Amino acid sequence: MNQQRPLILLLLLAYIFTPTLYAWVISPSGVWYKPYIIWLLVIVAAFVVQRRKKTP
Repeated sequence: MNQQRPLILLLLLAYIFTPTLYAWVISPSGVWYKPYIIWLLVIVAAFVVQRRKKTP
């Protein structure tokens, strides 16, 4: 259960903030690169998580 705690927290945060993020991304007054900012954050987060894992 201890290893699943970050995943559960991530899913909870995603559930809470998805409507706000969706409205922010599709707003017509925004710039074209908003969705790419979110994908960049996802890629950076995945990179950081992978670097923290110790290789055997």
